[in-house]
Amino acid sequence: MKGIALITGASAGIGKASAEKLAAEGYNLILFARRIEKLQALAKSLEEQFQTQCFVSQLDVRDKDAVAKAIDEIPADFKSINVLINNAGLAAGLASLEDGAIENWDAMLDTNVKGLLYVSKACIPLLKNQENAHIVNIGSIAAKDIYMNGNVYCASKHAVDALTQSMRLELSQYPIKVTGIHPGAVETEFSEVRFSGDKNRAKAVYEGYDNLVAGDIADAISWVISRPQHVNINDLVIMPTAQPKAGVIHRNNV
Repeated sequence: MKGIALITGASAGIGKASAEKLAAEGYNLILFARRIEKLQALAKSLEEQFQTQCFVSQLDVRDKDAVAKAIDEIPADFKSINVLINNAGLAAGLASLEDGAIENWDAMLDTNVKGLLYVSKACIPLLKNQENAHIVNIGSIAAKDIYMNGNVYCASKHAVDALTQSMRLELSQYPIKVTGIHPGAVETEFSEVRFSGDKNRAKAVYEGYDNLVAGDIADAISWVISRPQHVNINDLVIMPTAQPKAGVIHRNNV
C-alpha cells in the first residue's frame, strides 16, 4: 500500500478519476461526497478491480459540523492519511455582479473556500503525524485570471490560490507538501451544475475543440504526489491547447 488518500467531491469528475487513478497505484481511499449512492458504487468497483480498501461517507463540505464529525469518525485503520485532495467545488451561474443571484454566490464561497478550509483544518492534525504528507488543492485557471461574468467564481478560486500559498508556508515546518493544480476547461459535470442542469448549454461549452478530461487532472495529481520527498510542485496550471487563457477558446467547427 502506498498510503491513504482522502478525496472530497469523489462521486464524479476529477474526484472520481483521481480515486480510480490512485486505487490503481495502490492507495487506500477515503471518499467524501454528497451523493452516497455514487460513492458506494465507486468504492465497490475499486475494491473489486484493484483490491483497494475504501471508506466512504456522505458529506457536504459546506457544513462545518458535519466535516468535523466525518473526519472524527474515520476508522482508526484509515486515519494515517498522507494525501488530502481538496477537490469539492462548483460554479453556480454566469452573470454580472448586478444580475448575480446571491444564493449562487453563497454556494460558491461556502463550497470552494469555506469547505476547503473546514476539511483542511480537520485533516492537518492527522497529516502532521505522517512522514510524507501532501495536500493538493484543486483550483482553476480562474485562480490566475478572470473572465466575463465569472466574478464570484473567479474570486473564490483566487482565494483557493491564496490559501494554498498560505498552507505551503505554514506547513513547511513539518514538512507537509502543498500543491495547487489549476485546470482550464475540463469536461465534467461542472458546466451542467453551473447552468442549473441545462445539458444543451453545458454541452456547448465543450464543442469545437479538444477539451481536458478528468483523467488528465488525475494524472497530474498522481505525478505531483509521486515526486521525491525533497521535491514539491508548488503550482501547476493545465490548459487545453485550444485555450490559451481564461475566457478564450479557439473552436474549429462551431
